[in-house]
Amino acid sequence: MKGRLTSMLIALLLLALLFGVGACAFFKHPKFGKTPHGARMEAILQSPHYIDGAFRNLIETPKFTQGASIFSIMRHDLLNPVARLTPERPIPVIKTDLKALAADEDLVIWLGHSSYFIQLAGQRILLDPILSDHAAPLDFFNKAFAGTTLYTADELPAIDYLLISHEHWDHLDYPTVKALQHKVSRVITPLGVGSYFELWGYDSTIIFEGDWEAQFAFDDGLTIHLLPARHYSNRLLQQNQTLWAGFALESSTRRLFFSGDSGYGPHFAEIGRRFGSFDFVALDSGQYDPRWAYIHMTPGEALSAARDLKAAALLPSHVGRFSISRHPWDEPLIQIASLSHGVNPRLLTPRIGEPVKLAAQQQTFSPWWVEMNPPPTLLD
Repeated sequence: MKGRLTSMLIALLLLALLFGVGACAFFKHPKFGKTPHGARMEAILQSPHYIDGAFRNLIETPKFTQGASIFSIMRHDLLNPVARLTPERPIPVIKTDLKALAADEDLVIWLGHSSYFIQLAGQRILLDPILSDHAAPLDFFNKAFAGTTLYTADELPAIDYLLISHEHWDHLDYPTVKALQHKVSRVITPLGVGSYFELWGYDSTIIFEGDWEAQFAFDDGLTIHLLPARHYSNRLLQQNQTLWAGFALESSTRRLFFSGDSGYGPHFAEIGRRFGSFDFVALDSGQYDPRWAYIHMTPGEALSAARDLKAAALLPSHVGRFSISRHPWDEPLIQIASLSHGVNPRLLTPRIGEPVKLAAQQQTFSPWWVEMNPPPTLLD
């Protein structure tokens, strides 16, 4: 009996050892990145937003509200499943040939969630692209909705600017970044995020990092502003070691704003005062939850932010491709369409892959999420 217990104990220890070795090897995969160091860390230490070893928001921003924690949220969600987190049918899309677009036409093409292909001032821009069918360290987590994985890297043209708002998995995708490497001329990120690109093989000379309020201009008619957001960062365990941000893109004729992930806050009104107005904004409008009320916006808050920004047109972001929160997948679109009916700013609801032509101020889009859930017909 004693020998059997000893054998079982040895077997358990060996299994634990193998698990530990496997876990160490897994977490050392380059997709998890590395902590900023060297000159990059020196720049971070100079930031007024890096305080006591971590980046801070402009105002107090707890990650969780109502006394919630990651463990209480996981336990509650596991024991209380909800319906309609994902659509029952594939999302309707329009697959535009991105290589065939006239480069001098200003436009925005939503690629789902918070990913965008943008043409402005003759420049081609990608923002937070996720070309994979998942947004997580393992490919069976956080799967994209059916029909929404639309493009491969080979189907994209050369990219003048790759913009990354922060390093969360649904905004910075390792396979996508690697596949795009030979197409990208410049990368612009908030402080610290460039460490991922350097680790993943990008030439350090094309990586540009900045603090909030940084500006980037390269004599091509386009200025890129890196602006505050209300959020947080962590790729694995370390919290807030890289910065998060939104972007304003400014040409001689147009001004666009992309919030990245952000809760509502006074920074939107300040950005509106600074820039005067925006022709187009794409704002975080989904994956909200009362348990993390400060780091994402509800549809109503997104509308308030759009008005703070003095936006002519609003495209809801952080929706339509991944389910991260507990609300029905189409709830943000239903709510924002109802709240914005007949009021400014003009609501833009293109299908994934459908161009928004910035010069066409009368361009309209169908409520495609309603068409996916037609009312039941009465049988005779």
